[in-house]
Amino acid sequence: MDITLIGIGPGDWLSLTQAAARALEQALVILGAPRLLEGLPAQCGGRRIACLRTSELVEALTGLNGRAGQAAVAFSGDIGFYSGAASLLRTLQAALPEARFTLLPGLSSPQVLAARLGRPWQNWKLVSAHGVACNPAAACAGGGDVFFLTGGSCTPASLCAQLTEAGLGGCQATAASRLGYPDEAIVTGTAAQLAEQTFAPLSVLLVEGCPAPLRQSRVGGIPDEEFLRAKVPMTKQEVRAAALALLAPRPGDCLWDLGAGTGSVSVELALAAPEGQVYAVERNADAQALILENRRKFGLHNLTLISGAAPEALAGLPAPDRVFVGGTGGHMAETLAAVHTANPAARVVISAIAIESLSAALAALQAQGFEAIQVSQISVSRSRPAGGLHLMMAQNPVYLISGGAL
Repeated sequence: MDITLIGIGPGDWLSLTQAAARALEQALVILGAPRLLEGLPAQCGGRRIACLRTSELVEALTGLNGRAGQAAVAFSGDIGFYSGAASLLRTLQAALPEARFTLLPGLSSPQVLAARLGRPWQNWKLVSAHGVACNPAAACAGGGDVFFLTGGSCTPASLCAQLTEAGLGGCQATAASRLGYPDEAIVTGTAAQLAEQTFAPLSVLLVEGCPAPLRQSRVGGIPDEEFLRAKVPMTKQEVRAAALALLAPRPGDCLWDLGAGTGSVSVELALAAPEGQVYAVERNADAQALILENRRKFGLHNLTLISGAAPEALAGLPAPDRVFVGGTGGHMAETLAAVHTANPAARVVISAIAIESLSAALAALQAQGFEAIQVSQISVSRSRPAGGLHLMMAQNPVYLISGGAL
C-alpha cells in the first residue's frame, strides 16, 4: 500500500505543487478534513473519506490496507508546520510496517500571508495558538515580528486584547482570515483596534514592531540605583544575584514573585525568562505602583501585577515553574502549601531576614515534602567614602532558603 501525506496549502488547487496535484489525481482513496475534501476538483476521482482525528485516519487506512493501492491524506497548510502529519506518520509506520510512505509539502499560512503583504518572513517568530494555551505578551516580549496560528478560543481579537492589556496595544497587527478562499479577508491596524473586531475561525495574526526590552537579559544583579523604589523595601543587588542563581529560571518558565515589593526580583526574572511569564504578587498600593513603574522603565511586557496577598491571590494563576518568596505577611505555611498544590515540582527560593522567618520557611518546606532543601546566609558589606579612605558598611544578613529540584 502506498500512502502519500500531502500539504495542500491554503486550499487553492493552483497553489499545489505538481507532485501533490498528481498524487491526488492518481489516488484511489483520499482522506482528510471535510472542508479540504470539498475543495478538491473533479479530476481527483478517488473515493473520499472524511476524517478529522488521527485515530480516525489510522482506523480507515488500516481497514483499507491491501485493498486501496494508492491512498492520499490531505492536510491544510504545510505538513511540517504545526501539522498532524508527523504524529500520523509515526502511528501508521507502527501499524502498517509494509506500507510505503511519501511526504509532499505545501504552502504554509505564514508563507501565504507574507506573499500577500509583499515582505519576507524568515525573521518572524512563529507561535501556535491553535488549540493550545498561548501567552501573546510573553511571545512578543523579545521584540520583533510574531506570527500566531490561531484557533479555538484563541482568536486574533482575543490575542490582541491580551496584548493591549499588557501595554502592546499600539503595535501594528494584521489578521488574515480564510487565506486562499474566495472570501479571503486581510485587516491591518493596531492591536487595540483589532481587539474590538470579529474574525472567521480560519485566521492567523501577525504582530509587527514589538518593542524589545530596554535592557537585554544578562547575569542577575542589576544595580539598585536603576530601580525606582521610594520607601518600599527592596531585595538588594547581591542578594538578587544569589537568589536568581538558586532559582535558575529558564527562558519559557512561569514565575511567581510573592511579596514583590518594588518589583526588582520580578524585573530580573522577566529579563531571564523572555518567553515566559512573571506574576508579581503584592498587596501594598505604593509597592504596586512601583512595580508598574519599574515594568515600564525596563520595557517588560511579560510581567503581570497581581494585587493581593498570598495565598488568596494565587488562586487561578498558571502553575509556576519557579517561585521567589520575598514576604508572606506571616502566612508562610499556607503560601508554600498553595505553591506545592499548584505544582509539586516547582523550585522555590525564600528570602528571610529574621531567624523566626527562617524557621517558618524550613518547617513549611519540610511539611510540604520539598526536596534538596538548603539554607544560605548572605552577608554583604559595601564601601563608603570617608575622607580619603573607604570604610566597609555592613548590610543586614539575609537567609536564602531553597527547595525543589533544579
